[in-house]
Amino acid sequence: MSATAETKKKEEKPKQGTAGGTAVLENAPQIDDSVMDQEAMAEAYEMSFKNLSEGEVVSGIVLKVTDSKVVIDVGYKSEGILNVQEFLNADGELVVKQGDSVDVLLESTENREGFIVLSREKAERMKIWDTIEKAYQDQAVITGRVIERVKGGLAVDIGVRAFLPGSQVDLHPVRNLDSLRGQDLRLRVIKVNKRRGNIVLSRKAVLEEEYYKLREETLRTLEEGIIVEGVIKNITDYGAFVDLGGIDGLLHITDMSWGRVNHPSDLFNIGDKIEVKVLKFDRLDEKVSLGYKQLSDDPWLTAPERFPVAIRVDARVVSLTDYGAFVELEEGVEGLIHISEMTWNKRIKHPSKLLKIGDQVEAVVLEINANERRISLGTKQTEPNPWDEIGEKYAINSIVNGTVRNMTDFGAFIEVEEGVEGLVHVSDLSWTKKIKHPSEVLTKGAEVSAVVLNVDPDNQRLSLGIKQLEPDKWEEFFSRHQIGDVVHGRIVRLTNFGAFIEVEEGIEGLCHVSELDERRIDDPEKHFQVDQEFDVKIIKMNLLERKIGLSIKAMKEPHDAREPAWSYRQQEVATTSIAEIAGKQLGALKRKAEKAREPKEEAPKPEPKEAAAVEAADSKGETDDES
Repeated sequence: MSATAETKKKEEKPKQGTAGGTAVLENAPQIDDSVMDQEAMAEAYEMSFKNLSEGEVVSGIVLKVTDSKVVIDVGYKSEGILNVQEFLNADGELVVKQGDSVDVLLESTENREGFIVLSREKAERMKIWDTIEKAYQDQAVITGRVIERVKGGLAVDIGVRAFLPGSQVDLHPVRNLDSLRGQDLRLRVIKVNKRRGNIVLSRKAVLEEEYYKLREETLRTLEEGIIVEGVIKNITDYGAFVDLGGIDGLLHITDMSWGRVNHPSDLFNIGDKIEVKVLKFDRLDEKVSLGYKQLSDDPWLTAPERFPVAIRVDARVVSLTDYGAFVELEEGVEGLIHISEMTWNKRIKHPSKLLKIGDQVEAVVLEINANERRISLGTKQTEPNPWDEIGEKYAINSIVNGTVRNMTDFGAFIEVEEGVEGLVHVSDLSWTKKIKHPSEVLTKGAEVSAVVLNVDPDNQRLSLGIKQLEPDKWEEFFSRHQIGDVVHGRIVRLTNFGAFIEVEEGIEGLCHVSELDERRIDDPEKHFQVDQEFDVKIIKMNLLERKIGLSIKAMKEPHDAREPAWSYRQQEVATTSIAEIAGKQLGALKRKAEKAREPKEEAPKPEPKEAAAVEAADSKGETDDES
């Protein structure tokens, strides 16, 4: 290029001005430099704000903090002023200081006072919505705090107010939603509508995901015999269900303790964390049986060493039954105090008369069987046995006084002292009367006297008699009469086989139908009447059986016409005991039987008429023997 051309180009090249680098041509009109600088600066200033728009979240610097306001510079031509309340945390503490960088929402570029309008709260909310939308898209888990219960579910704070339906709170229905108030929950966003400000959450989805992960891991590691940790999930009358991590196991009430458990809630509460032993695991049906007591040794294995027979122990009454009281010697070891082993003297109908649940008692071990888990105890053995002195205190044939405490079909119980009762058998109430029930002659609570008949300390029995207070009227009668005596009597009963005649008060004899008259009488009631009086003759006497045979017909026969039966002389009876008299009767019967067994010479066969008479006589003799 030539120099001329270069010179021409230089002349055409514009000169650079100092105000914003604006080109100034040589031929252009001349402008004042000061005016040119102001315009350039204004243009540059305006260009610096072209990227800020209303509704946008921008970052700013805290220029100043006062008691009521915070001044923030966001790079605009004017600063923004915010209420200090927007920068206070939940405890009322200020969370910003001069120089801090904060995000705010540009609501308006200028207000009436010329300041821009900013909002930190709205900026935070917009950021939260962005986070929520991202969590919804990614199915991420977020944390929220339950604010209150609302219709159909719960209101939850996740930065903005969201709704958690009641059906999405847990894997199982929750009856008391108010119990979750204030709790932080792990949630998943299942629905978002930013325009309407609507957010729906689910806790159930998070729990289900965790549940299946835990279940898979638990099933992989679970084995019989291992010790695992679980949480009490539910309690029933028969046991507790324990969550082992995705799978539930049953802890039966019988496997909770070696001792007595009235109800599982006595030991555990819902939510308790416990260690249990896996007793049985059915992997196919996914059923798990758990044990809690198996974590400790069975106390019955060493019970015989700690509780030998005859040792005294302190125990606590845990249960009462009709037949006794169960007492706890230690946790897991219980014994029975039978009702018969509670007291030496008192007759108690139910253990509750002496004991109540919770009582501490002292007892003696009577028997122990560790294999059957049984211990027999007694409380009466802690005191002296009063029956050891009964034999000396109440001699046989001595007279005692007492109170009628109880009556049965077979007799009456008489309390002779506190706790000591004797039995008066129904046969020992009267010498003469046939008594079917003691109430015929005694009343409950009556004071009576009795004779001691027998004392059996080993079996704790005392036999008494009331009739023994008086002489035996039968003995007296037999001592004053003998066969052949004539006595006066009155018919008291009529039967088809004869009449019972009372010859003295309480002394009755039988006049057999064959002894009523010389004539044959088939029906005594047609010929005799009750209360009719006769003179009768004694034809038989048996003191051992207390039987007297009477005859009206014999009154018409010669005096020595009959062979005497059992008879006693008055002086013999007076000097002989009843046992000796009975012995004589039995001896005579024996001799008679032996004589009957001796071989006899064959008698000549009687004529037909004589044979008939013999048969009739034999028949009559058999009838007399029956009477």
